[in-house]
Amino acid sequence: MGDWIDIQADRQHIAREKEKARALRRTAWWQKRVAAGICHYCGRRRPPAELTMDHIVPLSRGGRSVKGNVVPCCRECNSRKKYLTPVEMIFDHLTEENREK
Repeated sequence: MGDWIDIQADRQHIAREKEKARALRRTAWWQKRVAAGICHYCGRRRPPAELTMDHIVPLSRGGRSVKGNVVPCCRECNSRKKYLTPVEMIFDHLTEENREK
């Protein structure tokens, strides 16, 4: 997707939410999610140690560290997603498919 997205993140919001994410990683709920070993985006099985926490709506875009906004994700998908929202990921995927045709 493009570099046209102007993101002006609130540093205080991000710091606050990162601290909440650290606390959420220590919960039994998160440990159970990671123990399943499945990436939310690609669906592939990975060792739990290889999964990271991803915010579906990124913190830099106003996302929060709550159970409904965090998912286990492999590093490849997390790197590919970057700061994109789910809708932008769909558009990016559709654009790639159209380029291949």
